[in-house]
Amino acid sequence: MRKYRTHGEYLDKALKDPKEAALYLNAAVEENDPALLLVVLAQLVKARGVSKTAKEVSLSRAGLYKTLSKRGNPELKTFMGILKATGLEMSFKPAQIHHR
Repeated sequence: MRKYRTHGEYLDKALKDPKEAALYLNAAVEENDPALLLVVLAQLVKARGVSKTAKEVSLSRAGLYKTLSKRGNPELKTFMGILKATGLEMSFKPAQIHHR
């Protein structure tokens, strides 16, 4: 019988690719939901490895879990460190303004 991957297994593999991770993160940002952004950051960290990422952002493993929890509120330095550790960088574009 063929063994199928779970959604979590697929996501972990896909998010190891910085291009896929960037698309996923951009989709979350477009939702304008900070809680969703934390969930996506946590998924990126999990896919890359929590211990490895925590070390690169100078946090303990427990500290990184706490930062990315539902009640977490990562500092900008931590957020930028997570992006760098996962092979991503932040960029900005003008907002689309709808004129009437």
